[in-house]
Amino acid sequence: MSRNNDGWIMTAQCPGRLGTVDAVTGFLRENGCYITEQNSFDDRESGRFFIRTEFRPQTGFDSQAFEAGFADRAAAFDMTFGLTAPGHRVPVVIMVSRTDHCLNDLLYRYRTGQLAVEICAVVSNHRDLESLVEWHGLPYHHLPVTADTRAQQEAQVWQIVQQTGAELVILARYMQVLSDDMCRKLAGRAINIHHSLLPGFKGAKPYHQAWAKGVKLVGATAHYINEELDEGPIIAQSVEPVTHADYPDDLIEKGRDIERVTLARAVSWHVERRVFLYDNRTVVFGR
Repeated sequence: MSRNNDGWIMTAQCPGRLGTVDAVTGFLRENGCYITEQNSFDDRESGRFFIRTEFRPQTGFDSQAFEAGFADRAAAFDMTFGLTAPGHRVPVVIMVSRTDHCLNDLLYRYRTGQLAVEICAVVSNHRDLESLVEWHGLPYHHLPVTADTRAQQEAQVWQIVQQTGAELVILARYMQVLSDDMCRKLAGRAINIHHSLLPGFKGAKPYHQAWAKGVKLVGATAHYINEELDEGPIIAQSVEPVTHADYPDDLIEKGRDIERVTLARAVSWHVERRVFLYDNRTVVFGR
């Protein structure tokens, strides 16, 4: 899941038509850029084309001149594009409640350089994890919330996101439902993680419900948030088999393992510009 983070990344999308790949690769060749990784996808259902290219300039590189030059070519294809510099670390805010497994995993990967992120702040509606976050030298914002104070609390959260310049908000087992207004503000830039059990079990103690039904798979889903609870565009999913010998506590432990790996994978793909969001679906060039 770690990345070298030593190349430029170019992402683009446009209506699917003849010459879209060449529009990107030809321009890179003309500008003396060596392609180190490339993924593309033409979605025949939506008629959209998506491409992600990592490249390494062979000579001096002026990113502003490069973008200005490519803009002319992109216009001919009605193409939108983005360019990410080597070493870019995406500023993030993490939201969490009391459960620490996903937060712990993200902090470890951040500390060891496995994730190309810069954690600007951790926000929680409880104080339980304050000492853990402060041990990592990171700001911790305790913002309690009730049904009556949700609007004011979310206004504080939004202020932190704006002040830190966070490009991504990670809900690392934040056990509060965000308002529709907050979901709209964070559309395409907030990732949530939750358990995935078949059949679905909602409410209290889902793993106990799953055990009572003899479930043979536990899993996790990481997705962008939207106004529909736990139904946003999916980025990553994982499953693991369980047996009759696994009791509720075993299911919970395995579920937590899957949750932290799946969340880290989704965050990694997002910050590496591997995820394209279009029409409430995702195109994911995973690795």
